[in-house]
Amino acid sequence: MPDPGPLRGAVLFDLDDTLFDHGGAAAEAVARALPGADPARWARLTQQTMDRYLAGELTFAEQRRVRVRAFARESGLGEWDDARADTWFAGYLACYEAAWRLFPDVGPALAELRRAGTRLGVVTNGDPAQQRAKLDRLGLDAVLSCVVISGEVGAAKPDPEIFRIACARLGLPPERVTYVGDRLDVDALAAESAGLRGVWLDRSGRAAPPGLTVERITSLRACPGGR
Repeated sequence: MPDPGPLRGAVLFDLDDTLFDHGGAAAEAVARALPGADPARWARLTQQTMDRYLAGELTFAEQRRVRVRAFARESGLGEWDDARADTWFAGYLACYEAAWRLFPDVGPALAELRRAGTRLGVVTNGDPAQQRAKLDRLGLDAVLSCVVISGEVGAAKPDPEIFRIACARLGLPPERVTYVGDRLDVDALAAESAGLRGVWLDRSGRAAPPGLTVERITSLRACPGGR
């Protein structure tokens, strides 16, 4: 794919693993809460249970318990009841929140976009209380014109409706809004299907997959003004 051209009108971002280093914080928390456990296994279970939560199969509390119990079982710790799962998760959560941080390229990229007069926003799946706590703690609230969270609006990515809600709040047609996210399917392709300009932020360092139909960047420094 060619390098992305100038971003237009407004730029919306995914939050977890795009602006906020969720993967790094989660791995650090797992290492503290259960030394020797496999963070990759935890990450896989997190994605699986969050997808079930977003599909309405589990409540937010239930997805945590299902995830912890499966993690304990797969780690050779046997079957845990809800009380033990809740206790472990409380300790994990404290470690996770202590490790919250932005990726290093976020501050410079957002500052340059703001200097260029670009409006900024976030569209994220998740629990409203937790996602807003992240935005507040990480200092993002002050720079965002629009925040849309799946748990508040009744639609979750990749549903086009959540992107349309964000565009309506910005007062812009979808074709004047760019969406940047770390997941090709749920973020970039979903945004494109809703009429936005989808950009895939692929921090993996691997070669681009063949047949890619959306723009791909490997760092937010590739956003205009982010260098």
